[in-house]
Amino acid sequence: MKFLLSVLLTPAVVLLSATDVLAAIRTRTIEYKQGNTILEGYLAYDDAIKVKRPGVLVVHEWNGLQSYAKKQTEELAKLGYVAFAADIYGKGIRPKTSEESGKQATIYRQDRKLLRERAKAGLQVLQKHPLTDSKRIAAIGYCFGGGTVLELARSGVNIAGVVSFHGNLDTPDPSDAKNIKTKVLVLHGADDPFVPEQQVQAFEREMRIGNVDWQLISYGGVLHSFTNPEAKNNPKGAVYNSIADRRSWQAMRQFFTEIFGK
Repeated sequence: MKFLLSVLLTPAVVLLSATDVLAAIRTRTIEYKQGNTILEGYLAYDDAIKVKRPGVLVVHEWNGLQSYAKKQTEELAKLGYVAFAADIYGKGIRPKTSEESGKQATIYRQDRKLLRERAKAGLQVLQKHPLTDSKRIAAIGYCFGGGTVLELARSGVNIAGVVSFHGNLDTPDPSDAKNIKTKVLVLHGADDPFVPEQQVQAFEREMRIGNVDWQLISYGGVLHSFTNPEAKNNPKGAVYNSIADRRSWQAMRQFFTEIFGK
């Protein structure tokens, strides 16, 4: 009897294994343009899901679209989203040093209009993808990317929500908050030396005056770049924090449940 039971169960086990093999996270590089500039983004989705689903735009840190932003894009795909990592700097521009990163980031921080247009170009790629539910889209960003998705919100785009992870909160024109149509979630290290308390307070005033639906979660004792395991303990104050990393990811997921539904 035990032998017979084993034989009967075997096909079911084989079938389950085959199904697991067929389901996979698909990724590919997508070339697109903003004006005359060629950009190169990174798409990820779960091909086991055959229907349209919410989309999430991901904006990279100051070192451009490299391994960390791609990894986060793949993690979002595992949660069931169509995820697209935008390229703000342009095809082939991938800084290798802090000096190069700072030079590139400064270009866009000093030209917020151009920054917004680069983010919008990535958003359009995501919106037009056949698997994306264009009525349910969010944007998230890390450090430089966190500030970028806030600028995207200030531009008045009609999406469901934006999430900033340890991003800059400043803006040249606080009155732009009146344009914000999306819900805003900011996940912030309370001791981040790059985003001092004065900047946080100015951001809070901006959100209140603009009558924005916003949240700010501040993690005590946490510095800059707290979600990135590659961040080292250094005098510049960029340090990975596993607890804040986990809590902030969970906060993002709860936010998505709110804005997208189950």
